[in-house]
Amino acid sequence: MKSKQKGSDPAGLDRSSRDSSRSHAEALTRKHLQWGWWGLLIFLSLGIVLEALHGFKVGAYLNVGNETRRLMWRLAHAHGTMLSLVHMAFALTIPHLDKLADKQGRQLSRCMMGASILMPAGFFLGGVVTYGGDPGLGIFLLPIGAFLLFVGVYGIASALGKKG
Repeated sequence: MKSKQKGSDPAGLDRSSRDSSRSHAEALTRKHLQWGWWGLLIFLSLGIVLEALHGFKVGAYLNVGNETRRLMWRLAHAHGTMLSLVHMAFALTIPHLDKLADKQGRQLSRCMMGASILMPAGFFLGGVVTYGGDPGLGIFLLPIGAFLLFVGVYGIASALGKKG
């Protein structure tokens, strides 16, 4: 009897496909855990800097005329920290997204990463230069980041709702 070649076994192809999908999921999980932990370190460090500005009574941060800057920078810190935790939650969710295609997983991953860059950056840059009580032009990054976050969260939630 002839032995079957590796590529001719349909069960082997399924196994190969599953192994590839599993390795993709493991890589995506690791990437988002790394993104989350490094982001948490960065944004917690920003929080320490903000506390130092407050502690040393730096006028560029604490003066009444800089209230908008203070608000924008606190929002950058808070949103960056929160989004870092969301990356960790996404990483823990990936194994439960059995039917998530590799392409869709990469798109959701990019949406989450884009949101994690654009939202805190929009708040931070909006506070660098302020116009009276209005934030600077950097704030226009915020709605783009918010949209990416919405798309990412919707995609994850809908993928969890699919029956396997």
